[in-house]
Parts: sequence; structure tokens; C-alpha cells
Amino acid sequence: MEAPSNLKVVKMTDGHFLRTLEACIRIGIPVLMEDVGDTLDPALEPVLLKQTFIQGGRLLIRLGDSDIDYDKNFKFYMTSKMSNPHYLPEVCIKVTIINFTVTRKGLEDQILR
Repeated sequence: MEAPSNLKVVKMTDGHFLRTLEACIRIGIPVLMEDVGDTLDPALEPVLLKQTFIQGGRLLIRLGDSDIDYDKNFKFYMTSKMSNPHYLPEVCIKVTIINFTVTRKGLEDQILR
């Protein structure tokens, strides 16, 4: 789906994942963060909430302690190896969680409840 857009794959355990994320946000390259655990790095908060603002005619987002340009083509995906992750409500309201391990019938049952 995002292969033509040069999808970058990172892990939270990578020491440089924030720098990679910053570069991708600036130029609009999609990022896939793999192996997400029960907790998320607080630095991801503005990205998950898309806390952008306009300053001097530029669309910016604060990542860490710096403001960086935000390209509207940027997309952020996360995956987990956990079969049934249980995230805190604070996380659930910031993201859309999709369980791809369920069957079509099971997914219909979840949605129609």
C-alpha cells in the first residue's frame, strides 16, 4: 500500500527512531513502527494527536524540544506482535486499533455490537 511512497520501518528500540520519524514528517514519507508494546514513547504524543500549528505561514509540529515542518502527506502506522493488546484508554482515543487476526464473521460481530 505504501511501498511506492518509500515506507520507512522503525522500532522503538532503535536509538535513532525519533530522528527517522522527524525526517519523514518533514518530507511526507510514511512510517511504520513495528513491535509496539503496551506503552508508547511520550514523544509520539503530538504525532498521534496531529498537534500541528501554523507559524510564519509554515505548518509545524513540536517533536521533542524542536518545531519541525509538517508535510500533510505524512502517515504513521504502528504494529504489535501481541495477539490481544490491551492499551490504556488514553492511547485508545488517539489511535484506530484494527485486529487483523479475526475472521470476517468475527469482525462483523465486533462492528455490529
